Amino acid sequence: MPISHQKIVRIDHAVEKTNLSKAQKKFNGLIKKIDVQKKLLQEWQNTIPKYQQRFHSEYQPLFDEYNECRIAMVHLLDESYSDKFFKKTDKAKIQNLISDMTMQLINEGMDELKEIYNRYNETDFDTEIQSMDEAIGDEMKSMIEAMFGMEFDDAADFSSPEKMRETLEKKMQAEQARQQHIEEKRSKRKKSAKQLETEAKQKEAEQEASKSIQEVFRKLVGVLHPDREPDEAERERKTELMQRVNVAYAKKDLLQLLALQLEIEQIDQSQLNTMTENRLKHFNKILQEQLDELVQEISDVEYPFRMQLNVPPYLNFLPPQLLKALSAEIAELQLVIKNVQRELKEFQHPASLKAGLKSYRL
Repeated sequence: MPISHQKIVRIDHAVEKTNLSKAQKKFNGLIKKIDVQKKLLQEWQNTIPKYQQRFHSEYQPLFDEYNECRIAMVHLLDESYSDKFFKKTDKAKIQNLISDMTMQLINEGMDELKEIYNRYNETDFDTEIQSMDEAIGDEMKSMIEAMFGMEFDDAADFSSPEKMRETLEKKMQAEQARQQHIEEKRSKRKKSAKQLETEAKQKEAEQEASKSIQEVFRKLVGVLHPDREPDEAERERKTELMQRVNVAYAKKDLLQLLALQLEIEQIDQSQLNTMTENRLKHFNKILQEQLDELVQEISDVEYPFRMQLNVPPYLNFLPPQLLKALSAEIAELQLVIKNVQRELKEFQHPASLKAGLKSYRL
């Protein structure tokens, strides 16, 4: 059910004209935060398909056209290099331009340009890249070791962002397993009475929280189970509601389960207002876990786009910004293509190319 159509779950102090307790205020605060995060997650889930559709239908064809223009420019410069009209300084600039452009295009997958790159650099592209990757990998290894306080053996691969992430994840998993082993060994040692009491309280709180959500689930199942419903129309309604109950319970979505209880009038506002402090404490624990999971899920969704657009984690980043950034990139790419097409036409004349090279600095 869309969030906007749900029954509003909250403790209403207006009924009794009394101040809310600390637990009641926390309950309302968590409900409000979860609602905000759910709407934000839904907005991301609605926005990403739109972004992907525009990226593939508008941006990608433009980028392909841009690459075709750059390839044409490389061939034009390659042909011009042997023209006696151009002097030594001009040819040095042409050589530099060809090296830069072919390097970029080969990295975009245009392997057919390797021959031109090798010819103007008197080297082998693949060998050069391998050496460069090894050097970058060594530098990244040193940086990561300093940043995370870890040591990596010589076999660790940091030659690309993907391999670096994979290597780091494996190392962190190994470190996590080592720490867990240490904790297990410590846990086997004799614990103080205070430690045992704290662990017992934590375990009891987790069990009570689990019982609380199970209780809500069982009450809903008892009323909504469709197998005991003789009326066909009502059975279909209950089947649809039971599906929502099962989905909410699988996700430990207490807020959705309470909203369903309000929707079918299994509970009313007065029952929410008069929940015991102990029950509220267990509900608040479940809601806090649910909120933390939502925040992490949104962070995981945002991460690749933050990396792509260089948005730091401390800055707010909302779905409309993603579409706005794509629109800006499309407009910029259209302008760049026009400029390259104009230059391709002008540089057919050696004098125009020579004039253009004057503003280029090695």
